[in-house]
Amino acid sequence: MDDTISIANTFTRSLFGMNLVASFDFQIIFYEDRNFQGRSYETSSDCPELTSYLSRCNSCRVESGCFMVYDRSNFQGNQYFVRRGEYGDYTRMGMSDCIRSCRSIPMHRGQFRMRIYERENFGGQMHEMMDDCENMMDRYRMSDCQSCHVMDGHWLLYEQPHYRGKQMYLRPGEYRNLSSMGGTPGNIRWQSMRRIMDSC
Repeated sequence: MDDTISIANTFTRSLFGMNLVASFDFQIIFYEDRNFQGRSYETSSDCPELTSYLSRCNSCRVESGCFMVYDRSNFQGNQYFVRRGEYGDYTRMGMSDCIRSCRSIPMHRGQFRMRIYERENFGGQMHEMMDDCENMMDRYRMSDCQSCHVMDGHWLLYEQPHYRGKQMYLRPGEYRNLSSMGGTPGNIRWQSMRRIMDSC
């Protein structure tokens, strides 16, 4: 018996009030053990609880599209951006536990725009961004970003300059307190950010 559990590759996705039909745009396969061993589960959409399908998840392979994977259920905890490729060991993603949930990232075509704020609730310095920033201190003389408003596009925040360290995925919306989101430790300072381009 084939031990791969799969769901339909064609699905209806709701995005910004529009229904888009996507086919084979997103494809990720999760494996129970490291290096793509053991039972597997294949999906094309968000999954808030992978343990509904696998007893554990220690590696994954992205066939197409971009995803965020999380080490806690319901898109919480440490998160890591994955694009087409192989990820044979969850510990190399900076996760404290196995992969427990995943979220697909829609392709965005058009401008990118985000306002970042030095303090929570949109306080302190404010800067509007339309491109990547590899070092927030060097560019804006800001030591931290505690809140933001994403107007256009999908973005990744990084704990360290030059796109290193822990990550956080942001889609359009208002984020009044980044330190309280998704089980992220409150002492993290976000130091760099980049756009998630449709080339992924």
